[in-house]
Amino acid sequence: MKLVPLGDRVVLKQLVAEETTKSGIVLPGQNKEKPQQAEVIAVGPGGVVDGKEIKMEVKVGDQVIYSKYSGTEVKIEDVEYIICRQSDILAVIQ
Repeated sequence: MKLVPLGDRVVLKQLVAEETTKSGIVLPGQNKEKPQQAEVIAVGPGGVVDGKEIKMEVKVGDQVIYSKYSGTEVKIEDVEYIICRQSDILAVIQ
């Protein structure tokens, strides 16, 4: 199955959370905070959305930082994805 986002939507796959802190302390499962970093899996076509011209500035394979409470989480074939608007992406990691 393949996710194809519409309009200015982007499909993200969250990067793996750190298992240990910088000082070497191992974190149990419930104390791990979900990272706000993700990889772009699919990008919508952009175009005119709500009367405004939207140019898609991210591309498949980019690693990005996105807003903490943005998007919709979906699970397909045991893989979790986040579908959000491009405007919810704060930065591209280079």
